[in-house]
Amino acid sequence: LIAIVLCTLLGITTEFVAYRPLRGAASPLAVLITAIGVSYLLENVALLIFGADIKSFTSVVKWEGITLFDGQLKIQGVTIVTIVVSIVILIVLQLFINKTKQGQAMLAASEDKGAAALMGINVNRTIMLTFAIGSALAAIAGALLCSAYPSLSPYTGAMPGIKAFVAAVLGGIGSIPGAMIGGLVLGIVEILSKTYISSQLSDAIVFGILVIVLLVKPTGILGKKYLEKV
Repeated sequence: LIAIVLCTLLGITTEFVAYRPLRGAASPLAVLITAIGVSYLLENVALLIFGADIKSFTSVVKWEGITLFDGQLKIQGVTIVTIVVSIVILIVLQLFINKTKQGQAMLAASEDKGAAALMGINVNRTIMLTFAIGSALAAIAGALLCSAYPSLSPYTGAMPGIKAFVAAVLGGIGSIPGAMIGGLVLGIVEILSKTYISSQLSDAIVFGILVIVLLVKPTGILGKKYLEKV
């Protein structure tokens, strides 16, 4: 709970300090470069505070899990909890986006910030709320990740963060169910690659599939095409 609160405050602060001044930037590339810079800044600040040593992490899930087929198959409790929590978050986010004024404001601001502002939407506050929600969810994901793999370092979230972005692109940017489906597909592909092909090549296979999907269906699994009038 403390991590969720602190990450939410950190996300709001990051948005205010690093992203808001660039909102009117001519090129989207400036925001992308800032995102990369902020990620390295956070990693190195954590490195200075906590050191580079890998620390053990006490799982937040105390349930051992279930055993099936006379002990031949055991599903860890943290795995079941992670799936259930993901489904609950998916449903809550979908309801929030589609049924609340703030959710509709997020959709409008993501489509066209200028038009949203003309309709009376406070774009800065809406984007800040988006950062707050995303940062809180990142804290939940981090706690579950470190519960499944009980070690923690300043670089723990680097590769999972990249794979989360890949999952969002794979499922379809802007689609919450698509992001979850993309994450599941990504996880299944990675595990099967490690089991039957090579643990060293699993990441390359995952990113290779992303390239293929973007070539065949650039909008992702559940993404939609938008026509832009010029």
